[in-house]
Amino acid sequence: MQVMIKKVVVGLVLFLVVAVGGLSLAGIPPNVIIYGPGVATGIGSKLLCSAEFVIGNSREQAFDDLVQYDPILSQLTISYDEEAKTVTTSLFGLKRKTASYIPGLGCSVDYAGYNQRQGLQLQSTQSSNAPWPAGNRVGAPRPEIQTLLEDLLQKDNAAGLNTRALLVVHSGEIVGEAYGQEMSAESPLLGWSMAKSLNAIMLGNLEMRGVIDLKAKAGFSQWQADGRADITIENLLNMTDGLRFSEQYAPGDDATAMLFTSASSSEYVLDMPLAAEPGTRFNYSSGTANILSRLYTDTLGGPQAAYDNFVDAIYRPMGFQNAVYETDAGGVFMGSSYFYASARDWARMGLMMLNGGEINGQRIVTEDWVTRATTPNQSDNDKAYGYQWWLNAGNSSYRFANLPADAYYANGNRQQSMMIIPSRDTVVVRLGWTAGGYPLGQHVGQILDAL
Repeated sequence: MQVMIKKVVVGLVLFLVVAVGGLSLAGIPPNVIIYGPGVATGIGSKLLCSAEFVIGNSREQAFDDLVQYDPILSQLTISYDEEAKTVTTSLFGLKRKTASYIPGLGCSVDYAGYNQRQGLQLQSTQSSNAPWPAGNRVGAPRPEIQTLLEDLLQKDNAAGLNTRALLVVHSGEIVGEAYGQEMSAESPLLGWSMAKSLNAIMLGNLEMRGVIDLKAKAGFSQWQADGRADITIENLLNMTDGLRFSEQYAPGDDATAMLFTSASSSEYVLDMPLAAEPGTRFNYSSGTANILSRLYTDTLGGPQAAYDNFVDAIYRPMGFQNAVYETDAGGVFMGSSYFYASARDWARMGLMMLNGGEINGQRIVTEDWVTRATTPNQSDNDKAYGYQWWLNAGNSSYRFANLPADAYYANGNRQQSMMIIPSRDTVVVRLGWTAGGYPLGQHVGQILDAL
């Protein structure tokens, strides 16, 4: 029997070697062949589950959004279970993954042995009809701003840019908002990496309350025997931690492996070695953001305490109405990517930053934290990045030459943006699903001119 098993295993290995070699000669890279099915079923089940049960997209819209990432995703076999609230995908029978939905917690890919997420005791959150930002009641827009936003959205979508929300806050009020492609003011839309900025706010809140020192060493046990012991929390916040993490998003790359094939995103990254001395090199890393989520969780005592703290200290005080912060299978917030929120909720974050850390009569972070969060880092290669916030100024030239120097912003895949311009007392939110470039600077410039 052992000899037979050995022959079968050797045969399978030889088959895979020949298959990989043949497909490589056909122009398909080996990493796509080896890692592609796992990534495809991971991204497929996760995004389609959230589109179905969090956003409420049509299935056609959700599928169109998904296949923008790669044509191979059009070959997924998809199964929806409306009763169990799951989405299962498979690719040619090579891989099969299921993502499940929990009301108030969104979707995550399921992994054997990881049930922390299912065990969380969730709090009820109710919407309010109080005036924005405390609630969802918004006054009449400024006609010229409303007309401009509707015109920009119409032109965007005629050009295939898939803009779904444009919203402007000026002097503390929503002065215009426009929605397209079946979305509304209540639609919770995926911000992708804009979640990183929320992540930083959550840690800033812990600092304000004396729970954590952001200047201190991160202190993970895995790092104590080598140079990673010198990584500070501030290094992590401004992405100068020095960890070797690749953000290329190809099959087999760190980012795709972490997001779509790993049960614990933070565990995946904690094992990364150093590639640079901490504090010297900026390296944009979704892995670093998920380490910060793990730090938030560990500092508070585990997933349940972290969830409760988020609801009590962030969600309710901020006045969020239509927001869902998803976790990985281990119950740790996906601080790199998975915060779904309406344009009005994203704008609440921007207003809080404009107000120096206050909103709805409550202080979320200190004014000093806001200053530090929007101050250039001290890296050798890219200083125009603060505490998980992109900065217009800090390098030899502005990121947006036509916008004020003090502008800073949260930014996410598919051209999500929350632009904050303190000198103009303005926040501009753009949400959509754009595969290529987007004229963000041009649009924000037009809005500022109109204001």
